[in-house]
Amino acid sequence: MDMQTHSSTYMPVCCGLSLTTSGRRDFLSLTGRSVLAATFGMVSSGAMAATGHYEAMVLSCIDPRFQDLVDKQQAKDGLLGKYSAFTIAGASIAVVAPAFKEWHKTFWDNLGASIQLHNIKKVIVVNHRDCGAAKIAYGEKKVSTPEAETATHQAALLEFKKQMHAKHPQLGVQLGLMSINGKLEIFS
Repeated sequence: MDMQTHSSTYMPVCCGLSLTTSGRRDFLSLTGRSVLAATFGMVSSGAMAATGHYEAMVLSCIDPRFQDLVDKQQAKDGLLGKYSAFTIAGASIAVVAPAFKEWHKTFWDNLGASIQLHNIKKVIVVNHRDCGAAKIAYGEKKVSTPEAETATHQAALLEFKKQMHAKHPQLGVQLGLMSINGKLEIFS
């Protein structure tokens, strides 16, 4: 934002307009009309909330190292463009661990929306190795060795599956643990 001096005070200048009191009012009015026009333009052109029939919801972690790997796995499985996504720290751990109890409802509410809007048939869960959320939720010792880490993720994934079947028995569940190299271990 450019600043100009007017009567010994600084007034912001935006889009070539000096935003004095009346200038600000005119700018906001102009901006508001533009937003309304854009909004009604989208509605009239048919751009509404995406609904339809999708195969799955993919629940994965926020870790940037795994975003591309998860997408590549879904493409490899023939699901590109056929799933909704929910990304949260720890993936299934965020949904079942007491340390993240405030997040549990958010996931279940979002899943309900995906069922309603996308008519999904299953939930694919992709936890990953070297997960900071697992350390927060369960402590360093629970992920200190590959065996302990696997057991910790497997327990969280199976608890997720148990809760899923109790809340949404009509949905299938696929559980996986991904390594940094993209290798996916499947649990049942």
